[in-house]
Amino acid sequence: MAYANLEEKLQAAGGAMEMARDSQIGPYVYPAVPAEFSNWREEQVAWRETSALFDQSHHMLDLQIEGPDTVELLSDLGVNSFASFAVDKAKQLVVCNSDGYVIGDGILFHLEENRVRLVGRPSAHNWVQYHAETGDYDVEVTRDERTAVNPTGRRQIYRFQVQGPTALDVLRKANGGSLPEIKFFNMGELTLGGHTVRALHHGMSGVPGLELWGPWDEREDVRGAIVEAGRDFGLRQVGSRVYATNTLESGWIPCPLPAVFTGDDLKAYREWLPADGYEGTGSLGGSFYADDISGYYLTPHDLGYWPFVKFDHDFVGREALQAIADEPRRKKVTLAWNGEDVARAVGTLFEKGDPAKYIDIPLSNYATWPYDKLLRDGEMVGVSTFSGYSYNERSYLSLGIVDVDVELGTEVTLVWGEEDGGSSKPVVERHVQTEIRAIVSPAPYSEVARTSYAEGWRTKAGVA
Repeated sequence: MAYANLEEKLQAAGGAMEMARDSQIGPYVYPAVPAEFSNWREEQVAWRETSALFDQSHHMLDLQIEGPDTVELLSDLGVNSFASFAVDKAKQLVVCNSDGYVIGDGILFHLEENRVRLVGRPSAHNWVQYHAETGDYDVEVTRDERTAVNPTGRRQIYRFQVQGPTALDVLRKANGGSLPEIKFFNMGELTLGGHTVRALHHGMSGVPGLELWGPWDEREDVRGAIVEAGRDFGLRQVGSRVYATNTLESGWIPCPLPAVFTGDDLKAYREWLPADGYEGTGSLGGSFYADDISGYYLTPHDLGYWPFVKFDHDFVGREALQAIADEPRRKKVTLAWNGEDVARAVGTLFEKGDPAKYIDIPLSNYATWPYDKLLRDGEMVGVSTFSGYSYNERSYLSLGIVDVDVELGTEVTLVWGEEDGGSSKPVVERHVQTEIRAIVSPAPYSEVARTSYAEGWRTKAGVA
């Protein structure tokens, strides 16, 4: 049945929990990029030991905002400060609802005066576009949709990332000489494959790297120049199978459930959102069952975004965030899964009866919004979210959120799988829940990433 908007679909489903738990969206596949160029293990190693080329051209939504009220709009919505947001700078925009729960985030590029581009998952973009269209702002917005929902089969721009210890050597050779000095989360220009390419200093796993973009029709010239230059420096192209696992080492939680499904003040927004969009089709999975969908909402503290929150301006959610400023209840961590427990769970595939929920390698997420409960001495102390395998660390890892009194090094129990044999999602086979021990560890997990991000955190937040 077709629904006019998200609100109508929620009412018909009996609520957001029912809609998301049994979403029929199916498995997510990173579009238009080969699964592997060589093998995913060595592709992971490349971003740690040599260099890696990521094709980010297809899986993220680009929203261009242009006009004299562009910065005013963003300042009214973002928890970030915009006091020093100048052309050729970028920041990670975080937007919240009026109760201080995160709706979404994305990377914001200040391309020129009164023109920016927001890149990432659609939740923050939709919130910004809604206010641009319904508020009193002199701006225009243009959507460049993800390939998965883009009937034209092409994007406005390509987007590549080159990162790793030899990344700058690769780009220096491809550029035909020295690289411009670009500070962290600042932008500059290179010449690759005969084309001018804009570049952001940004390493996804904490190692050196630049994000590169330009007109869509120039992408193969630019890619070819990078690959050719990388032959002498161990460059590997990274396939879609392992692309998303870099976040397990860098510590960014990419999939918080957007905090938009409840509240009378958000009803008009839900009526604006399409029924078949990101919020309306996303799936909720895992062993954590809240009483209400709001039980899955996360704060900037939970996601490690508190350094971004600045009270030098008025924005949606400011009052609520001021109330919790000095009292975080939870914190972001990495969870290192016990290898024997993982092997035992996988081993149930070779036994009669219902197995444990399948643990896919290298990425085990089977829902848009994964939430597995974490126990200590039988009591719930947090949730595990994004999960997968790091060949670099030889460990299964997930990004989690735990109570503030849970110390690093603590062993917790992760409950893997859904209740009652699983939901009706097409990606969920009949299974039984199993317990996996995990060690609460730092986020980022990688020592290299922790050191690099500590140095660049203030800049990424947009306050330096």
